[in-house]
Parts: sequence; C-alpha cells; structure tokens
Amino acid sequence: MVSREHKKAAALHEKLQLLRSITNSHALSKTSIIVDASNYIEELKQKVERLNRDIENAQTSSDPNALPIQVTVKTLEKGFMINVFSKKSCPGLLVSILETFEELSLNVLEARVSCTDTFSLQAIGGENEEQGETIDAHVVKQALLQVIRNWSESNEQV
Repeated sequence: MVSREHKKAAALHEKLQLLRSITNSHALSKTSIIVDASNYIEELKQKVERLNRDIENAQTSSDPNALPIQVTVKTLEKGFMINVFSKKSCPGLLVSILETFEELSLNVLEARVSCTDTFSLQAIGGENEEQGETIDAHVVKQALLQVIRNWSESNEQV
C-alpha cells in the first residue's frame, strides 16, 4: 500500500517534470525548474505585448483610409440594429449619423448613445414604410461609413 504522502510527492514530481518539459528547462532541482518557468512566463508576456503592438500597428498602417471607428449593421425583422463605436470622443458625429438616418428614411425606434470619453451608438432603425422602398444593411453601412469619413476629414482640417 502506497502512502498518501508518497502519492502527493509522485504527483508533484510528475507536474514538475511536465513544467520542465513545457518550458524547455534543463534544471534538475525544483527551485530551478520553477525559476525557469517564471522566466518563461515573462518571455511569453513580452511576446504577447509585442504581438499586440504589431497587430495594432498593422491595422493602423495597412489601410490609410481605415477609420478608428467600428460600424456594424445587422438586419432585423423590420429594420436594422446599428452599432457605431470609437475609442475616442467624436463631437458632432451623432448629428451627422442622425442626418444620414433621415436621408435613408430610417426611423430611430430605440437608441443608446454615449459621447463622453468614447463614442458609442446602439440604435434600432426601422424603415419608413410610407416610402415603399426597401434598403439593405449593406447600403446602410456604406452610408454610415461615408458620413464618418466626411466627418473625419472635416475634423482633421480644424
């Protein structure tokens, strides 16, 4: 019969060997294996930070026309779910977006807006049934992207 302490020691030894193999450590002592693992974790953290910076740089430099504003438009049963988000405040953008809704004959049925440190708009827009024309989500999204580009260009000149 194997004692409980012996089983714990065997399990610990097995886990240390696993840790040693994952971190490519050649250490033999428990302390050295743990130190190597700690160093390995720090290296991984640095790699993650570097990759995140690379991704961010690639997104901003790959498309000079890319906007730092995300736009999604999803088709609902009657109308659209519209989300616009920017990491920074966008004074005047809300007015431009609402004017675009009006030009598209979209009625804002429900909306949540935040314009403090960031810009966030979540809206449900319904088509104006009196117009008789139907529009699709792609048209709505393209119109919003265009108004955001126009807004962005006019704010750069200020």
